Amino acid sequence: MNQGLVIETPPLDVYEQMAADEVLCGELPCRYILRFYNWKNPGITFGYSQRYKTIYGSVSKEISRYLEMARRPTGGGIVFHESDVTFSLIFPWPREFKPMKAYSMLHTAVNAAYRESGIKSEISNAAAANYDINHPAAMNCFSNPVDRDILYNGKKILGGALRSFGDYMLYQASIQAENARTECSFHREIITKAFAGEFNVIWVKTELSESRLEKTKELALLKYRTVQWNERI
Repeated sequence: MNQGLVIETPPLDVYEQMAADEVLCGELPCRYILRFYNWKNPGITFGYSQRYKTIYGSVSKEISRYLEMARRPTGGGIVFHESDVTFSLIFPWPREFKPMKAYSMLHTAVNAAYRESGIKSEISNAAAANYDINHPAAMNCFSNPVDRDILYNGKKILGGALRSFGDYMLYQASIQAENARTECSFHREIITKAFAGEFNVIWVKTELSESRLEKTKELALLKYRTVQWNERI
């Protein structure tokens, strides 16, 4: 049996959320780390390889409501964070980077946990061969379900993005079910249970240390708030 950490943080903005995940990937206080985002205010994240000008043009009508927009260290498309449950998972992956294999493993576990709870979710089998995160029709992550996403009544309710950090993988995900925040504890329990079973983990709850919180705020300022990062392509 492995031990994992469920790390609680104070309310963070979109830049600090991205920074917190990178800090934890860099320091790795445990081999398995699960973190549910505590949002200070609404925000938008977009994928590492998406073009900023195209993204900005796509969401400009929403900017009055979503004042903060940050590029993720992971891939994928645009995600609006207002009523979702957002979380990240760091786990060992000492092998070739094959995102679809990891994505399938994670979502199969989560889907099984939802179905065991009585939610009739399903895994998408949508073809992803022509998926282009910079194409207007595919830029918004949740309006464009792809292979291995989790669906409920035909609508995408969970999607995620990955990045390899050495022998570890960072998975950043969003649950966009209608009751995501009103029933937040239910969805958190599903995710916690799913990954406990998949990785044979006992979760221990803890808080982000003061030193890591300071590093998070510093990294947010020096990287995730900057034009150099957000408009890098």
